[in-house]
Amino acid sequence: MSVNDLFKKELKIVNMGLKSFYADFKSQNVTAVHVNWKPKAGGKKKMLDLLGRLNKSN
Repeated sequence: MSVNDLFKKELKIVNMGLKSFYADFKSQNVTAVHVNWKPKAGGKKKMLDLLGRLNKSN
């Protein structure tokens, strides 16, 4: 399959992030699902290190 073939198919979007992107797709009648994803510990390195220590002790 070439890249050009991809543009001939219907778009199906998986949005992970800003819900406004999902809303924009839906307003354009694009098939889309929104995944409410957030990084572990809010992406804070110190909290990630502490969670890593807890996982190692199990």
